[in-house]
Amino acid sequence: METEKKDIKSYTLPELTKELEELGEKRFRAAQIFDWLHKRQVTDFACMTNLPETLRKRLQEVYSLVVLREVKRLSSAQDETVKFLFALPDDKVIESVFMKYKHGNSVCISSQAGCRMGCRFCASTLGGLERNLLPSEMLEQIYRIQELTGERVSHVVVMGTGEPMDNYDNLVRFLRLLTAEQGQGMSIRNITVSTCGIVENIRRFAEEGLPVTLALSLHAPDDIVRRRLMPVANRYPLEEVLAACDDYFEKTGRRITYEYSLVAEENDTKEEAEKLGRLLHGRNCHVNLIPVNPVKERAYRQSSFKNVLNFRKTLEKYNINVTIRRELGADIGAACGQLRKSHLDSVSGTESKEGEGYE
Repeated sequence: METEKKDIKSYTLPELTKELEELGEKRFRAAQIFDWLHKRQVTDFACMTNLPETLRKRLQEVYSLVVLREVKRLSSAQDETVKFLFALPDDKVIESVFMKYKHGNSVCISSQAGCRMGCRFCASTLGGLERNLLPSEMLEQIYRIQELTGERVSHVVVMGTGEPMDNYDNLVRFLRLLTAEQGQGMSIRNITVSTCGIVENIRRFAEEGLPVTLALSLHAPDDIVRRRLMPVANRYPLEEVLAACDDYFEKTGRRITYEYSLVAEENDTKEEAEKLGRLLHGRNCHVNLIPVNPVKERAYRQSSFKNVLNFRKTLEKYNINVTIRRELGADIGAACGQLRKSHLDSVSGTESKEGEGYE
C-alpha cells in the first residue's frame, strides 16, 4: 500500500529542519528548501537547483508539493479587482480575490471549501462545508495570485469562503508561515482575520502572539436580530462575543473592526443604528459598514445609499470610527462565495441547497 506523502509546504522551518535531519541531510538544506517554497514559491522540486539531484528525487518520493490550479478568472471592468476560482489537489474549488488599493495590493483568501456557519445573507454557506483548507492551500492562494498577476501582495484578508476560527489550527500555522522572515515575511499588521464570533477560539487566538487585526462579523446590535441573520449567534450570545473581543484588544493592543452588513428592512433602521452606537460607545474600535451584496437565492436586499449614510452619521454621533466599504468588483460578483457557487451549479446542473448551520 502506497504511503501518503507529507505536505511539505505546511511545515514550519524548525519542523522542516527536523524532517531533513531524519532523512540524513544537513540542517542548512531545510533553510534552502524553505526559501524555495515560500520566498521563490516554486511549483516543482526539480526547480530547487541548489539541492543535489538525489535529494530532489527523495523529496519527490516523500513529500507532496501543493499547487493550486486556476479554473476561472474574472476581471472587473470598473476597477482592477480580479476574482480567481482555484482547484485544490482533490479538485474541490475555492475562490480568492485580488484588490488594488493606494496602500498596496490585497488578497482576500478562503479558509475552508464551503462553510457551515449558515449566515442568511451569504452565498458561501450555500451547500455547506466540504472541508478545511490546509495551511499550504491557504498560502497557495497568495502565491499563485502573485505569479498570475505579476504583482506583489502586501496585505492579506482571511475573509473569503469559510470561518477561519472553525479551522483554527491550520489558520494559526498559516499565519506563522506567512509571516516567517525566511519566507514571505509579511507584516503581521497587514493581516486581517474575520470571524463570526467563535468565543473560545477568539480567546485562544489572543494568546498566540499573532496580533493581526481581528474583524468580527457583527451585523446586528442585539441577539434577536443577530440570531435571525446568523445561526452561530444561537450558541454565542453577543455579550460573550464582545467580551472576547475586548479581551483580544487588551492582550494584543489591536483595535477590533466590527463588520456590519446593511440589509434593507432587517438591520438598517435609525433605531438599530442608535442601539449599535450605545453598544460600542467607549470601545476602541472601527465599524465597517457593508452594503450587502444581493444573492439570488436570498430575499435580502441592499440598503439604500441614504440609509447607509444615515447609519454612519448616527454612529459618528457616538464618537465611533466608521467607514463604508468601497465596493470592488461588483460587476464580477466579488462577494464571498458567488463565483464558487455559480461554478458548482454549472458542473452539477442544479442549484446548491443551503448547508446545515452552526446552530
